[in-house]
Order: sequence, then structure tokens, then C-alpha cells
Amino acid sequence: MDYLRNRHFWFGLFIFVITIFLSIAIYLHWVNVGFRVGQYYITHWFSWVGVLFIALFTPIYYVVKRRKPQLLPNLILFHTYGNLLSYLSISTHFASQLGRPAAFYPDLGTGIALYLVMLILVLTGFLHRFQIVSRLVPHQNRFLHISITTAFYVVIIVHILEGLRII
Repeated sequence: MDYLRNRHFWFGLFIFVITIFLSIAIYLHWVNVGFRVGQYYITHWFSWVGVLFIALFTPIYYVVKRRKPQLLPNLILFHTYGNLLSYLSISTHFASQLGRPAAFYPDLGTGIALYLVMLILVLTGFLHRFQIVSRLVPHQNRFLHISITTAFYVVIIVHILEGLRII
């Protein structure tokens, strides 16, 4: 229960709760995100930034934490908060898609898969980072987190190719 005394735990949890409330507000149209910036809706831009951060920073994080372990304390904070904020930005897109009228409802196929992968990544990352379940199931959560990261790359590639109507 040391994590309860950790300010990063509480700030990370705060970002996660904000993500839930903002997603609900967007879904219920309490917050208007139905405007374009250039050719695309603002939520598309948010999701692209979030996905790019995760897709580019994850391998960087993996390499740097092994080659420069002295950077790990700052690196883990950047990884934790960057991914939580990325999840928040991706959630705005997902909530706006779910909140569309029935006549304009999208095909959610890979979008649902991708969002579930993201949710599992956030939850397992949070559990691993703050060692919430490590005493109960050591290394199992870490294995799941790394495996789901691989699934993220596969699903995001398929999702992008579908969005571009290549497949």
C-alpha cells in the first residue's frame, strides 16, 4: 500500500478519472468537439497525437531505460504521464465516435479493439508502475503489459489501413 503515499499515483489516477468524465461529457454532447481544424475533426488530431506519442516513445523508452538506467526516474514519469495523456486524447476521439447519431454511426470494428487494447495497456501499466498487484502475481502483469503493447502495434496498423481504405 506504499502507492497510496505516492503523489504520482494520485496524479495519474486523477488523469484517468478526468479521462472518464471528459469521455462521458463528449459522448453526451455536453462538450462540443464537432469542429474541424483543417480537413479533420479536432478529435482526430488528438487521437493521432496520442497514438504517435505511444507508438514512437514506447520503443525509445524500452531502449533508453536499458542503455541509460540513470535516466529511469525521469523516463518513467514521462512514460507514465505521456501515456495517460495520450489515452485521454484517444478517448476524446473514441467518445465522439460513439456519440454520433445513428444515421452517421461509424463501423467500430478495429476502433473497439484498439480502445480495449489501450485500456488494458493503461490499467496494466498503472498496476505495474505502482506495484499494486506485483505481490499477488509477480511478473504476470508485466508480461501482459508487454504482450498487449505488441497487440497495440498490430491493431493500430490495421486501424490506420482501414481508415485510409487500403484494406
